[in-house]
Amino acid sequence: MKQLDKWQWSTLILSAILVMAFSVFIYRYEPFKSGFEITDQLGGNIFPATILSTATTDANLIVPADSDYIGNPKSCIAIRLKNSYANSKLRIEVAETPFFSQSVSEFILPKAGKEYLVFPDIIWNYQALRDNNQAVPVSISVKAELNKKELPQRLKTISMRSINECFLGYVDDKMKFHDTGEFFAAYVNEEHPQIDKLLREALDTRIVNRFLGYQGNAHQSENVDKQVYALWNVLQKRNFKYSSTTNTSLSSNVVYTQRVRTLDDALESSQINCVDGSVLLASLMKAININPILVRIPGHMFVGYYTDKSHKNMNFLETTMIGDVNLDDFFPDEKLDSTMVGKSQNQMSKLTYEKSKEYATRKYRENDSLIHSGKVNYMFLEIDKKTRAQVQPIGK
Repeated sequence: MKQLDKWQWSTLILSAILVMAFSVFIYRYEPFKSGFEITDQLGGNIFPATILSTATTDANLIVPADSDYIGNPKSCIAIRLKNSYANSKLRIEVAETPFFSQSVSEFILPKAGKEYLVFPDIIWNYQALRDNNQAVPVSISVKAELNKKELPQRLKTISMRSINECFLGYVDDKMKFHDTGEFFAAYVNEEHPQIDKLLREALDTRIVNRFLGYQGNAHQSENVDKQVYALWNVLQKRNFKYSSTTNTSLSSNVVYTQRVRTLDDALESSQINCVDGSVLLASLMKAININPILVRIPGHMFVGYYTDKSHKNMNFLETTMIGDVNLDDFFPDEKLDSTMVGKSQNQMSKLTYEKSKEYATRKYRENDSLIHSGKVNYMFLEIDKKTRAQVQPIGK
C-alpha cells in the first residue's frame, strides 16, 4: 500500500511537471494561436506634415516603441505579431486607401518565440496628403501570411489629420514625452513659387536695391537688418491681420499638435498668428540666405536671425506686430497713437519693426536659459543645413 502511494505521488508530480512545461510552451510559442494586430504609436492618428517633411531624409523623429523593430518606421503603420519559428517568412499586404496605394512587403523574422513590431512599405499619395485640410477617418485593411499560412485579416480605422496640424510631441507607452518641435521647420518654405513675387515687391519699396544675404564685410549687421526690414515692410503692405487660430480638433492625451497655416494659406487669407508669422518671415529670410531661428516659449513663438555670417549676433522679431494689433498690449508705457500724426507708411512700418525687435529681444533675454534647456515648450530651432537634413519644407 505504501509502495502504491509512492507511485501515485510520482505520477502526480510528473503530471504536474508536464502540465507546467506544456503551459510554458503554449505561452511562449502559441502553436494554436496565430494572428496579428495593426498598431501605431500616435493614438490612431497620422500626420501628413510628418510624412511629407521626412520622406526624402534619414530622420526618424518618431522613435519606434520596440528598439529592434523591422521595416521602415516612417510608414507610421505597423503590425505586431508573435513568431513561432526561427527565420519565419512574413508577407504583408496593405489595401489601397485615398492616401496610399496597395502594397506588398516581405520580411524574415529571425527569432522564435519573439513578438515583432513590423512596419510594411506604404506607397503614399503625397499630393493627397498635401491637399488634406481637414481630419478624416480612414479604414486600413491588412492581410498577412506567416510561413505561407494565411492569418485572419485585420481592419483598423485611423484619423488622417490635416496638413495644417504641426506635430509637437507624443507620450510613449512608458509615459515618456518626446518633443518633436522640429516639425515647425516643415512650414518654413523658402522654395515656394510665391517667394520670388514677394521679394520683387520688397525690392520695389527701394528700402534695399538687392538681397545679398551675408555678402559684403562693410556694415554687414546693418545691411542684414535692412534686408529683413524690407521683408517686414512688404508683409505689412500686404495688409496681413493677426488671427489667433491655433487649436485643432484633435482630442488626445497621447499626441500634441498646433494648427499652422502653410505659406499658401497665409498668403491667400492674409492672416497670421505668432507661429504663422514666424514661419512666413523665416521662409523669406531663408530664401535670401539669411539664417532664421524659430524661438518657442510656452504659448508663444517669435522669429530670430543672425546678423552676421559668423553667427555671433542675433536679432529677434515679434511677428504679431506685422498685423493690426494693439501695440499698447506690448508696450503699455507708450502711446504710439500719439506719434502717428504726420508719419508716412514707411516711417510707421519702421517704427513697429524696431518696437518688434525691442519686444522680442527682451523676451529672448528673459527666457534665454530655458530656451536652450531642451525643456518642454521651449525651443531654439535654427533653419540651417542640419535641420534641413532632417525636415524638408512640405510645400503644397
